[in-house]
Amino acid sequence: MISYYFEDTDFVFKQRARIKKWLKLVAESEIRRIGDVSVIFCSDNYILDINQRYLSHDYFTDIITFDYCEGDILSGDLFISVDSVRENSLEYGTEFEEELHRVIVHGLLHLIGYDDHEEDDIRTMRQKENYYLSLLELL
Repeated sequence: MISYYFEDTDFVFKQRARIKKWLKLVAESEIRRIGDVSVIFCSDNYILDINQRYLSHDYFTDIITFDYCEGDILSGDLFISVDSVRENSLEYGTEFEEELHRVIVHGLLHLIGYDDHEEDDIRTMRQKENYYLSLLELL
């Protein structure tokens, strides 16, 4: 089950059912199943606190993923800073919604097992994001 939560933000997420359907499609395409996935939309300050408290990182980020997966069942928490996503969309010249969708699928790809620390991994992650974003347009 995919659940949505909001912390320290007045952001309204209107595409809940469509995104649930899409994330289920992504999981199935990667031979996985959705377990309990929480998408928590929050502010920069909220995600900074999470980053400092649990990861000992002292910087802002657009997403933090906590992985609770077991076998092929995807479970975890995706903390998404709406503020950072908005800034990224301006920096990259993309629509806010597109950038938000990219960050959401990025988090799910982490749960699937993809990483983004090495150049090859970053390239693979970006290819997967682009592919799954193209599938979203079909829904």
